[in-house]
Amino acid sequence: MGTTKQGAALWRQPQGRAGLILVAVFWPLNWLLPDATMRSSFFFFPLWLGYVLVVDAWVVGRSGTSLLTRSRREFLGLFCASAPAWWLFEWINQRTGNWEYLGTGVFNNFEYAVLCTLSFSTVMPAVFETAELVRTFGWADRFAAGARLALTGPAVVGLFLLGVTMLALILVWPRVFYPLVWGSIFLILEPINLALGRQHLFLWLEKGDWRPVVSLSVGALICGFFWEMWNFFSYPKWIYHTPGVEFLHVFEMPLLGYLGYIPFAWELFALRNLLLPKAGAPRL
Repeated sequence: MGTTKQGAALWRQPQGRAGLILVAVFWPLNWLLPDATMRSSFFFFPLWLGYVLVVDAWVVGRSGTSLLTRSRREFLGLFCASAPAWWLFEWINQRTGNWEYLGTGVFNNFEYAVLCTLSFSTVMPAVFETAELVRTFGWADRFAAGARLALTGPAVVGLFLLGVTMLALILVWPRVFYPLVWGSIFLILEPINLALGRQHLFLWLEKGDWRPVVSLSVGALICGFFWEMWNFFSYPKWIYHTPGVEFLHVFEMPLLGYLGYIPFAWELFALRNLLLPKAGAPRL
């Protein structure tokens, strides 16, 4: 009964109706269409747009506000910022080789870049919408009064240098230090955002409020599950090369690999604040 009521509530929201239709149409097409080149290459974006719209409607139903209803301009801005943000990780992956895409050889370089950019544009909206949804549940308030982490000047410099060192280790010895991708970008960008007077996670952490960190982390893990599930029967698709942790796979991803989604969420937040400095604070 509860699921039926939630579905009806989503259907009452225009973005919820659009999202449910997109997911209902493009999920089966992405898995079952015989022509492999016509599947995830073209259907990844509408499928994940549907996910984003469904979650946005769910957030509205639970809190009365959402990324889309607060500002359509900032909502669209997330799609614009998301693509270059993920291309940064694609650039690093040229060195680490932790994932590769199967079945993309039918496209020329321009077609591949356009289709990838369109798909990458959904990453930030998906994570931040899901993080806002997580924040609407009462259990998140348990993390409102935790340890306070106030950064001093030397600590800010130390975080930046640590991030740069981690990135250098990744680029020099990628086979050994590739896990440091998930965290190094955050440690580099968080001090930069702080120095530029932009939003950063320590605005909350210095007050002992860990809810944004928890919401982002859980939101990214939820998105990670759907990314990996929808990828598993798709084609073209991605597979992983993760030396030392190639065991206990959940879909294509090794189980330990899901831990990378946690700092990845913080990195997305830092990238958002750098690329969209005038965007309003999310409800985390």
